Amino acid sequence: MTFEPKLIVSASEVLGEHRERAPVDAEQIARGVEMILSGIGEDPARPGLLETPRRVAESYSDLVAGYGVDPVSVLEPLADERGTGLIMMRSIPIASLCEHHLLPFTGTAAVAYLPGEDGVITGLSKLARLMDVLSRRLQVQERLVREAADALEQALSPRGVFVLIEAEHTCVSLRGARKPGSITVTTEARGVFADDAAARAELAALARG
Repeated sequence: MTFEPKLIVSASEVLGEHRERAPVDAEQIARGVEMILSGIGEDPARPGLLETPRRVAESYSDLVAGYGVDPVSVLEPLADERGTGLIMMRSIPIASLCEHHLLPFTGTAAVAYLPGEDGVITGLSKLARLMDVLSRRLQVQERLVREAADALEQALSPRGVFVLIEAEHTCVSLRGARKPGSITVTTEARGVFADDAAARAELAALARG
């Protein structure tokens, strides 16, 4: 299967700064941070740390802003447009928190889909927004690709879906194995791509530019 994508764009062209924020209990987070500071032998009252609990609470409110946002809802179909060929967005920046260690992992994602028989498509920025919503939660990379594929299938009923993520995990690079620079690659293929190894290889090549 050879693809001639109708459109491949970089997420940096369309990913905006607006993000819906899920409510968090900032006071409870701040209290927890004070306990961590005390637990590592620091003094939460010393000048350099006085504002740290508040800053961490603010940081977490952004890092978990994807909670409370239905990922399917951000993939609103375009009412007046239809598509037939492959649509892919690559180089989508992602930043998430590993749910096992609460340490960040960062990288890029590529999302591709082949519209269904009805040709339903979504706006380009919505693909970047989808990854933003799903990554801004406590995550594992293996689940993140599945959740993105699930949302695309539910919202658009495409003939095929392919998601690829390449990311570096600080729980690997800074602790445990301590292998900085190591990259984890995960993929999810659905529909016509699921059993077509050649198609998946071609999609992976396109996803990596």
